[in-house]
Amino acid sequence: MSQWFRDGKPATAVSIDDRAFHYGDGLFETVAVRGGEPRLWQYHMERMTLGCERLSLEMPAVDEVRDELQVALGQHSPRNGDCIAKIVLSGGPGQRGYGRPPGTVGALLIGLFDYKPVPRQAYVDGIDTVVCETPLATGSPTAGLKTLNRLEQVLGRSECLAADAFEGLMLDAGNRLICGTMSNVFIVSDNSVITPSLERCGVAGVMRRLLLKALVERGLAVKAADVPIDELWNSDEVFLTNSQFGALSVRRCGEREWPVGGVTRLSQGLLAENGVGECAL
Repeated sequence: MSQWFRDGKPATAVSIDDRAFHYGDGLFETVAVRGGEPRLWQYHMERMTLGCERLSLEMPAVDEVRDELQVALGQHSPRNGDCIAKIVLSGGPGQRGYGRPPGTVGALLIGLFDYKPVPRQAYVDGIDTVVCETPLATGSPTAGLKTLNRLEQVLGRSECLAADAFEGLMLDAGNRLICGTMSNVFIVSDNSVITPSLERCGVAGVMRRLLLKALVERGLAVKAADVPIDELWNSDEVFLTNSQFGALSVRRCGEREWPVGGVTRLSQGLLAENGVGECAL
């Protein structure tokens, strides 16, 4: 179930002329609300601000977005204060045609969804994945952002469902590992932690950002780099991060299996220390 709000009031429809509907013109952030508080709010708003600069949309005042979220949460009253908030900024209504004036004031909507936690056993044992056949296009000026155009992820997610896998790992046309359909990927090889570079495509997740900072502060060797698919198969550990579930070990991808390794456990512990309660084992 979901509830949507606009200007602090329940919303049930958007304009048929909205550019989000016609062109996927806009941005969104999926925020974990735990105990009534939006987690990693600053990171989410910084990414949305960067997205607005890239798309030439006017970014709403962050304080106003937070106020609207609090009003929506007050009306939604999620159990224990836990839910998922989707902050959508569309290109707004417009005439037919791709072009729109720079600095357009978009339409802000907030959707609240029930929170369904990942089973605890998945944090202990890890999850199953597949490599998606759907490739990610490279060279996009929106690389790293969460735009409303998610068709590649839609196709990849359909592959996951067909394979009964928790997540699908996505490659670019150069056969390089980039991310999951809804997550970022970390691999561990010879005690070095590597996460795929997102300069050409993919989404720079807020949980990825938090973990990179935490690992560096702990003194681990961490880098963002190109990851050819062979490096995935030859790695010692693989785990995923996501704004909702924190970090989960990958125990299987196709016929390849991995143990839940020490760096994965350390990463879960670091996230738990930074307020990601789902990772507390």
